[in-house]
Amino acid sequence: MNLHNQLDPITRRAFCERWASAALGVTVLHGLGGSAFAAEAAKTTTAPSGPGFGKAKNIIFLQMIGGMSHIDTLDPKTGATQGPKAPIKTKADFQLGGTMENLAKQADKISIIRSMSSKTGVHAAGQYVIRTGYEQRGTIKHPNIGAWAQHFLGSSHKTLPSSVCVNRQPQNGNGFFPSSFSPLPILDPDSGLQYAKNEASPEQMIKRLVMLEKLDAGFRDRFQTSEVKSYTQFYDKTISIMSSTDLEAFHLDDEPAALKEKYGKGKFGQGCLLARRLVEKGIRYIEVAKGGWDMHNNIDDGLDEHGAELDQALAALLEDLKERGLLESTLVVLCSEFGRTPKVNGNGGRDHYPKVFSTLLAGGGIKGGYIYGASDKEGTAVADKQASAQDFLSTIGWSLGLPIDEVVMSPSNRPFTVGDKGKAIMELFA
Repeated sequence: MNLHNQLDPITRRAFCERWASAALGVTVLHGLGGSAFAAEAAKTTTAPSGPGFGKAKNIIFLQMIGGMSHIDTLDPKTGATQGPKAPIKTKADFQLGGTMENLAKQADKISIIRSMSSKTGVHAAGQYVIRTGYEQRGTIKHPNIGAWAQHFLGSSHKTLPSSVCVNRQPQNGNGFFPSSFSPLPILDPDSGLQYAKNEASPEQMIKRLVMLEKLDAGFRDRFQTSEVKSYTQFYDKTISIMSSTDLEAFHLDDEPAALKEKYGKGKFGQGCLLARRLVEKGIRYIEVAKGGWDMHNNIDDGLDEHGAELDQALAALLEDLKERGLLESTLVVLCSEFGRTPKVNGNGGRDHYPKVFSTLLAGGGIKGGYIYGASDKEGTAVADKQASAQDFLSTIGWSLGLPIDEVVMSPSNRPFTVGDKGKAIMELFA
């Protein structure tokens, strides 16, 4: 067996991070965890056209961690399963949960899929499926939609990464694609891109780079693999980021205080504001995470906190993108790994419920004020037009202009497609 293949990926990651820090003064590294497999080089592919195809140039992917209750947010009910707050009217011809007061004013900009269904009621596995379209396997890691886009469309920026993950470490990012496809993590939007400052002088940097080049030359000559090339490209990209004026995109202090207040001062609200700034800079895929949705107890208080935070930030984001002329070219996605039980439990909360739940799409060629599919009267099952995570991701891929049916072979010679053979929901496109 090749000696290089016997090296543990985590050990290689630790070595590369420490070496880069010592030799280059670089501590902005990302994207070396999990799988470091490298697939074929990114390419541009001629794909079919149709309604909404390629309308989205950017994606803001808002993932609610923990299982957001569909009944209390996007698919409200009356009667025994009604949430703590009664449904409210919106600017469109449908209702939202009582916590969504600000979003109700932006309802003419959104489409809601109320017929999502999954077989997975476990958090980590459900999050994996809704982000990749595939079930978790120990033998391979699957890419998220940002990595698929970078594969088919190439990099979206000369110096900055094509993908960014806000408020959490990247999960299921590059998958079997090169490490350079992994999202750049921004753990706190107020802090921006930490440790990006290079304290070495230009002369010191040149000396270190020459030394690193000499030390690496023999290894690169001996192990001429796509994985090693990916690491080299990653270092080159890191140096470019550190010397780029584009880092200003990560500075929220440049935004007016009133606008920051409008988004909400929490990490999610500020993460949405940062996402808008990154869209303006040309970063293709920005994921913003928000936890707190695992509401097994006292869902009333949970919605007052987390539901209100989502409502304020999402409404501000949609309005801001629209005013800046960015909404039509930016697809805003809201999803969670599953819904929650229609019946409130003995602790005043709702439990895991993958059988039916809701997702939201806006911009990127998507219809406004539109509902696709339906759950039954109690919100216990899909009543019309069942949709899967695979269909959901294929719809996103279609909006980006990706050839969702094209088969890509992984390094292990296994075939994969965007959304695992899901079907784009064409009724959602204007």
